[in-house]
Amino acid sequence: MIHWRWGEVTAVTAVGAGVVELEVEISGDRRAALAYPQLVGVPAVGDRVLVNTTAQDLGLGTGGFGFVIAIPDRLPGHETERGHLVKARYTPMQAVVLGADEPASAYHTTLRDADDLGGMPVVVADLHSALPAIVAGVHADRPGTRIAYVMTDGGALPIWFSRTVAGLRAADALVGTVTVGQAYGGDLETVSVHSGLLAAMHALGAEVTVVVQGPGNLGTGTRWGFSGVASGEAINAAAALGGRPVGVLRVSAVDPRDRHRGISHHSLTAYGRVALARCDIVVPLLPGAFGDVVRTAAVPLAERHRLVEVPLDGLETALRAAPVTLETMGRHLDDDPAAFLAAAAGGRHAAALLR
Repeated sequence: MIHWRWGEVTAVTAVGAGVVELEVEISGDRRAALAYPQLVGVPAVGDRVLVNTTAQDLGLGTGGFGFVIAIPDRLPGHETERGHLVKARYTPMQAVVLGADEPASAYHTTLRDADDLGGMPVVVADLHSALPAIVAGVHADRPGTRIAYVMTDGGALPIWFSRTVAGLRAADALVGTVTVGQAYGGDLETVSVHSGLLAAMHALGAEVTVVVQGPGNLGTGTRWGFSGVASGEAINAAAALGGRPVGVLRVSAVDPRDRHRGISHHSLTAYGRVALARCDIVVPLLPGAFGDVVRTAAVPLAERHRLVEVPLDGLETALRAAPVTLETMGRHLDDDPAAFLAAAAGGRHAAALLR
């Protein structure tokens, strides 16, 4: 059930890449809300707005925001759509976008017969928070590498929700983004992870592509009920297209949940059970007893994959120089350095594959 609420915009608090942050008064309460101008138009102070407050009311992981569904007294005009890909299909917020490989796209001829990644490293991770660390790891050893981001639909659907992506793009740390499945708003849009990878290489000219879900993963505390299962499928897609898949381990030394300490069960399940194609699993050479725990936990993955131990010298410095805030599950680099170092090690290994 959607919680529909009427509100009035009392302040525009920030304007980002594809998103506007607002303060909205709803039944006498001031609430934070987001509006995506490409979907609903540009809100202004005094506008009456219809807001979806469902996740906000339930205290779910949307960053504390409601979402503007419509500005009913000032609806956006109708533009002629060139595309035929429908994202968020059969929902009240479905949107039509131009697919990178549709006939009307400038990339149609390039992608029409594209079928191979030519050994391009494809770095796969579970959490969106791994993205900036992977990028930092690549650039630490190979500055100027052309990195593309393929965002899957396990978390946020609009890429505009990600401040991380906006910051990386502003810093020229990414050459472009591709939103796949039900996700939308990237520089390019595609139907599947497979076509997204091909677009990243052949349309954006990526040398390395990172595949991670958008912000806000979904999990139920069960072995199979988590959106990160799709990271195993991304390994399969990269291998099927002749890429070089690289699996990043989700690691934590301080997560209060047993299933996520050491190597998270998400990584062990996605790579150990779902990823049928062989890939490089990056094992970060973390120091001390915790490093031994991680290396021991990774051993069963060697039955299917190649374990690659990667040194971490210089990566903490690279992470501290990242152009965006590093945060995972509310923890920052100093709170849980192993989480970010493991992701950066994945980027370092991808860079080494290009030599």
